[in-house]
Amino acid sequence: QVQLVESGGGLVQAGGSLRLSCTASGRNFNTYNMAWFRQAPGKEREFVAAIWRFDSTYYTDSVKGRFTISRDNAKNTASLQMNSLKPEDTAVYYCASRSFSTTVYTGRNDYQYWGQGTQVTVSS
Repeated sequence: QVQLVESGGGLVQAGGSLRLSCTASGRNFNTYNMAWFRQAPGKEREFVAAIWRFDSTYYTDSVKGRFTISRDNAKNTASLQMNSLKPEDTAVYYCASRSFSTTVYTGRNDYQYWGQGTQVTVSS
């Protein structure tokens, strides 16, 4: 069983930056694929970024070049650095994990464990 706790959300002006963190409980953190999803009001939860085997990364097109996902296995932590934020990035951001895979997954149902979410609000 893995428990995930997000932190780092908040209110920021357009063009600003935020860094989200996700701390995982349990063992063998380095064997889990990690991802970030987000859900805006009235919309479906959508994939944002993932990090998996050998620290490979993958991003949805709308955040490429602005967001960076990373992990620190010694601290059981995954992070999402968000730069050049836009009002359309406003959402609740969720950390997710799944057991090891050799390919990237972007579907909500592909992930077994979820955090409680952290609010990110970008003002114009």
